[in-house]
Amino acid sequence: MKNTFLIVSVCLSTVLFSCKKDKNTADLITETEKTDTVNSKLIADNGWPREAEHNGAKLVYYQPQIDDWKDYKELTGRLAFSLTPKDGKQVLGVASLKAETLVDKDNRSAFIKKIEVTDVRFPALDEKKVPEMEKLFKETLPQSGDPISVDRILADLSQTKSPPKGITAKNDPPAIFYSTNPAILLIVQGEPVLVPVEKTDIQYVVNTNWDLFFDKTTNDYYLLAENVWLTSKQVNGKWIKTAKLPSGIINLPAGENFDEVKKMIPPPSTGNAPEVFYSNKPAELIAVNGSPKFIKIDGTKLMYIDNTENDVFANEADGQYYVLLSGRWFKSKELTGPWSYAGNSLPADFAKIPKDSPRGNVLASVPGTQEANDAVMLSQVPTTAILKKSDAEAKVKVAYDGGTPQFKPIEGTKMQYASNTQEKIIKVGDLYYLCFQAVWFMSTSPNGPWKTADSVPKEIYTIPPSSPVYNVTYVTQTTTDTTVESSSTAGYLGAFIIGATVGAILTYGTGWYYPPYVYYGGMYPIYRPWPYAYGGGAVYNPWTGGYAAGRRVYGPYGAAGTSAWYNPAIGRYGRSASVQGWYGGRTAASTYNPWTGNYARTNQGHNAYAQWGHSAATNGHQWAETGHITTRRGTAIGYETSGGKEGVITHHRGGGTTIHTNNNVYAGHDGHVYKRDANGNWSHYNNGNGGWTQAGTLGSAKKSGDGIQNRANQGLGANGAGERVQRDNLPKNNQNLGGETRLGDRTQGNNLNRPEQTLGQPNKPLGEAGRTDITNDLNRSAFSRDRGETQTRNFQNFQRDGSRLGGGSFRGGGGFRGRR
Repeated sequence: MKNTFLIVSVCLSTVLFSCKKDKNTADLITETEKTDTVNSKLIADNGWPREAEHNGAKLVYYQPQIDDWKDYKELTGRLAFSLTPKDGKQVLGVASLKAETLVDKDNRSAFIKKIEVTDVRFPALDEKKVPEMEKLFKETLPQSGDPISVDRILADLSQTKSPPKGITAKNDPPAIFYSTNPAILLIVQGEPVLVPVEKTDIQYVVNTNWDLFFDKTTNDYYLLAENVWLTSKQVNGKWIKTAKLPSGIINLPAGENFDEVKKMIPPPSTGNAPEVFYSNKPAELIAVNGSPKFIKIDGTKLMYIDNTENDVFANEADGQYYVLLSGRWFKSKELTGPWSYAGNSLPADFAKIPKDSPRGNVLASVPGTQEANDAVMLSQVPTTAILKKSDAEAKVKVAYDGGTPQFKPIEGTKMQYASNTQEKIIKVGDLYYLCFQAVWFMSTSPNGPWKTADSVPKEIYTIPPSSPVYNVTYVTQTTTDTTVESSSTAGYLGAFIIGATVGAILTYGTGWYYPPYVYYGGMYPIYRPWPYAYGGGAVYNPWTGGYAAGRRVYGPYGAAGTSAWYNPAIGRYGRSASVQGWYGGRTAASTYNPWTGNYARTNQGHNAYAQWGHSAATNGHQWAETGHITTRRGTAIGYETSGGKEGVITHHRGGGTTIHTNNNVYAGHDGHVYKRDANGNWSHYNNGNGGWTQAGTLGSAKKSGDGIQNRANQGLGANGAGERVQRDNLPKNNQNLGGETRLGDRTQGNNLNRPEQTLGQPNKPLGEAGRTDITNDLNRSAFSRDRGETQTRNFQNFQRDGSRLGGGSFRGGGGFRGRR
């Protein structure tokens, strides 16, 4: 599997698997084996069931059925298994488990560690043999290192866990322009903020999303739109193409991110002048390539416009147009507007858009759909950092424009926030709290010194969405004497859950507009923008779980002020070399995040902890530094915990190895082992000879040949426990564990005359299998398992291909020229 994470893994290995830190890894990871990394698979959920061996015993355990994921750090669930002692007879059982997880959100994997077996049941085993087999099961089950895809977990939880309530967002539509001609959207937040270009008469406009210059000698503006130079007397005036540039632009200094501009000097002779739409606030542009071409969506009354990068629909039922912007729906009778918010009254046909439609990507923003539920749940999975307090405190730097801290009130609270710094500083009473790269610090003075906060006041979590510092409410932390563990969710990065009449959805931005801060007290103006919801063409990417900003019409900087900024420390403008935009079907590989104020180089491009080091912040619980190395011998994950312990968990052949066979065996809440046939009927395992009984007919052991023992059947033993088969297709439910159920041949199950125990309730009898409530739960589990399998494979295909999967899976919107 080739992807960006492979490069990151190799880089991390040079630090994490050094002689100094990881002596325990010497036997597993050697310099020679590191060279095998390029040709090896990365850590991934390669399917279920899994096989493990211990002292000749063989354990096959099926995909866990997740009941809860507390704080997205602790799993509880059940799994079905078959256990064969050395030279013994195979038996089936169910186990109830708790385990901690380490989540790698870039790879969408959760690594299970510190497994606690809370209960084991063998529905068809002599009572005298239970202690021995329970002990063998616990010894054979891998205690850590098994990866399970986040998609599988969320598929289970989506059946049982209610989505949270949305925030009080502002859903008023922005200014929305419409054009059928080549066009761009020029956003200048407020009046142009002009910064001199050294040794020229040219000034650069920093509070805009395009390369915009002002010639002081002629009072003319010059705009580089793609490969065409335009000029105008006013930023909101008429723009015309020009082939003549002032000497100041021609002689722009090398470097300083002017290199891409200089490639367009002298002005190319080709290219037509686009129409320029101007706004002094966040706005959006629907750009259609000529007259709209409508495509009918089968099974609905919807049509979509095919010749645009926007998601625009026409609904024949109500005669309205609908457009999706930053995860929000707006409607209008005309494409030219006026537009109004439609998220609470979206026609039901939107939920019927086929997943493989060219516009299937919008399902993640349609209330009530599975895709929307997935996006909401994934946004709550935290990224966690564990840092040494001393290291974190040494890196904190706070600078105030003008030197003196200025604070403004936070509406509806008694708190204040610092307005003349890019850092998020909250004044609570007489104390000051700083959220710096998703870690909380506190001080008795706005100037520091800053110490990691042992606790964060509850008042901070009441900051309303109308405040520009609202995103800090998505950061929490705990501390020890020497470390700080910080967790942040998608809200810190600008993705927020909003409520709708029929369900919650994930949107970009709060919808509130936070005017930028401009300070003219020094030799050069200082411009600091706050992030905003519109004006960047933000589109949700289901495979990265976040929003990417950028389409061609929005310029090389995505949105005014998100990556064009002014650096007063060096007295001249600064711009990010890489901006938010599409990159190989993913979000930009290196970006500036306006919500966190930092740059990062990750798959998502929005790593909240990028400034803390090589991987000092990695997803997971109590993990400070992690790295992955995969060799022909397996995979190792090195770690250092907050308690100072070091170690390695491994995933390799002989322990947790995927078996490419059916995965249709389940653990019931009642302690029975179940399987499902091709017709969706359930059977439970109920006697020591491998008999299966149709659910609801306890007392009749309808045997399936020799059950699991029959190696000729298509189930678990079809190819031998250790034999591998090519996985050409996904597991099918008709590949039953013990072959097809044969009716007749009734025998009395030997487990009926002795008391059995319910899973998790040792003192309760097992009772009759196949009750309606149990089979309904099993049906949900089967649906979730199938869906989780599909989602997992689709994501892994996305990783491997480095692009969208085709159809409606993910539409990238064009991208920017040369700004990566």
